[in-house]
Amino acid sequence: MIELARDNHNEVISPPTDVLVQTNDDIKELSIWRNRAFLFVFASTSLSVLGSTFHSIALNLWILQTTGSARLMSAVVIIHLVITMLFGSFAGTIADRVNRKNLMLATDIIRFVLISLIALLIYLPNTSYMYIIILTGIVAFVGTFRSPAFQAALVEIVGKNQLTQAVGAISISDNIVRISGFALGGIAVALFGGAFAIAIDATTFLLSAISLLLAGPFLFQRSKSSSKPTNSFREDLTEGIHYVWRDSFARASIFLLPVVMLFFLSTFMLIQVMAIQVWHAKSIVFGIIEACIPLGFVIGSIIIMKLDKRLKRRGWWILGSMLLMGPLFIIISQVSNAYVALPFIFLVGFLFSFSTTIIYIMLRVAIEPDIQGRVFGLLGALTSVAPPVGLALFSTLSDYYGPSPIILISGIIMILIISIAAYRMRTFRSFN
Repeated sequence: MIELARDNHNEVISPPTDVLVQTNDDIKELSIWRNRAFLFVFASTSLSVLGSTFHSIALNLWILQTTGSARLMSAVVIIHLVITMLFGSFAGTIADRVNRKNLMLATDIIRFVLISLIALLIYLPNTSYMYIIILTGIVAFVGTFRSPAFQAALVEIVGKNQLTQAVGAISISDNIVRISGFALGGIAVALFGGAFAIAIDATTFLLSAISLLLAGPFLFQRSKSSSKPTNSFREDLTEGIHYVWRDSFARASIFLLPVVMLFFLSTFMLIQVMAIQVWHAKSIVFGIIEACIPLGFVIGSIIIMKLDKRLKRRGWWILGSMLLMGPLFIIISQVSNAYVALPFIFLVGFLFSFSTTIIYIMLRVAIEPDIQGRVFGLLGALTSVAPPVGLALFSTLSDYYGPSPIILISGIIMILIISIAAYRMRTFRSFN
């Protein structure tokens, strides 16, 4: 499968006859920033991510402020996790059977309507929280379809020659927007109250839908997109699961990404705890620590975009960056001063970029477009569940033993897991 993907790297995916056609050679030198479809889809996805993070923090803060109940707030978080885990593969299968642009458009419009209704219910007095929780569950369900549809559609938007540039730009935007979404959501609730803040959030999905409409036709589209699927839904769902199980590259990716996200996010949370409890960092230093990870990630993504096809032996780059994160965790756990830890925290963010951005590029190159929705759907389900599990485990252990020993153990375990993976995953590490 991987060899086939390499051999056909420059092959053009046949589009429907009524769609604008450009070959990879036609746009080989064309920047992604001159690709109309990419620009509007890029804006749409950034707005959609902003809406999702904004909605999450704004709703959670409003529930906590109005009820004081951490249990109700946790219920919202758990609903999102359970729905994403249960329906990730289902959503990915749908994304492989329908027009992906239309699916993204539908999810944005439906979420705009649902979140507007939530804002109205919050505004009305004596509204039962059960209605809000039910609507939140529906919003989460609809949202599961957006990510695999977009992830799998990217190759239809830019073609394989521009994947590195596109994925790098999206990774940078995603990182910045998620941080901004959490901050803006909290500020909006504090300044305007829950109902108005949620109403603002609803508009981001409306703007996302408008951006998709302005994107026009994608440059590359599957010939299958204009015809009805020949297999049943159940057959396509089963085929996607079997594909991931049989294909060594897809199987390795499905394992590595959740693992690195679990250890990265859980350990970074403990670093924040350590900054307060051990290093006694002041607010300005704590803010710098918070900024180091995204700064490192952004710089790493920019370097990946600049190197593009000059970056060889990508499998080793991914495994090597994951492996090096372990020693950095160990060093951070042993330092006694926040200022000394800053460059190592920055390097963790830098390596995390190489660990994740490159693998998302490789997945799109190595896996046929017709099945990418199912692969990304399953991947999204696992990567959304693994970090909260790690956060719960690491935070519990930290309460008993302190953050420093747990960060140390995290680094050691990560070195062992990635070392074993690098030894056993020959197909993955040899990917160029």
